[in-house]
Amino acid sequence: MKAYEVRQATGLDGLVLNSDRPKPEPAHDQVLIRVRATALNYRDQGVIKGAYGYTKFPVIPMCDAAGEVAAIGAGVTQFKIGDRVASNFFQTWTGGRIPAAASKNSLGGQLDGVLAEYVALSQDGVIRIPDHLSFEEAATLPCAALTAWNALIETGGLKAGETVAILGTGGVACFAVTFAKLHGAHVFLTSSSDAKLERGKALGADVLINYKATPDWDKEVLRHSDGGVDHIIEVGGANTLEKSMNAARTGGSIYIIGSLAGAGNINPRIINRKELHLHGVHVGSREMFAAMNRAISLAKLRPPIDRVLPFAEAKQAYAYQATSGHFGKIVIRVD
Repeated sequence: MKAYEVRQATGLDGLVLNSDRPKPEPAHDQVLIRVRATALNYRDQGVIKGAYGYTKFPVIPMCDAAGEVAAIGAGVTQFKIGDRVASNFFQTWTGGRIPAAASKNSLGGQLDGVLAEYVALSQDGVIRIPDHLSFEEAATLPCAALTAWNALIETGGLKAGETVAILGTGGVACFAVTFAKLHGAHVFLTSSSDAKLERGKALGADVLINYKATPDWDKEVLRHSDGGVDHIIEVGGANTLEKSMNAARTGGSIYIIGSLAGAGNINPRIINRKELHLHGVHVGSREMFAAMNRAISLAKLRPPIDRVLPFAEAKQAYAYQATSGHFGKIVIRVD
């Protein structure tokens, strides 16, 4: 089969197409998936650059995939050939609190990922996808969508009428807008692009803030809210966290998801003074994925996709993602 391999941590130069990789066979308790689509996450940029010390090369990158079951191993009871499924980011986190060893069982990091024509995964490491979604749409769900769902719904317990501030317009942010509006929240959205903000408005965002034009975006959030917002999706990291803490209401919650803006200094006194709740969010469990899929199915939600590229142009997909010019998800179709 064909599969991409990150052979060395040298960026795109280290990402190589292997046209003669052995096709996997499903072992006991495994299903063989014919991959039809995969979706990029910012984590994938880190993998090709060697940003994570746990990655062992060569590795098949990427964690998000959708396809159909092509074969089943002995002991498989949850799926049959032809079922439409998606991969789970963590192969061993089925429910409850995140296991200490979860990261050792994440696709495209310590385990081979899904940028391939076929992949064999544990039956507990895949999940059925909503019937109304295409493979390209379903491929966007395992990481970004589930992260947003975990933050706002599973961890945050978002209620109708509450306020949510969302930083940026990448995959997690766009899904966060969608899920927040589905639950009746009032949404603040920040971006450096007016064009992206308009697309965010089409998703349902209520207050749009261009943080380049308005560097003190936290003060703008405060101006349009009653003492700050209830929930903040924080993807910037330490360099934006202090503004997020300022924009949160007393007793508000901030969900720490990424560090796109880099490291910085944090003053812990504001956390104490405002009794803020800071939550680290690391994707989610299979049980959370199932709950999210039920909501997506009932509401007939469709993931925001920026563009779909063919398998042969996987490197171009990575390069485009690195420009940060996209809105929503970038998908690679595995023909």
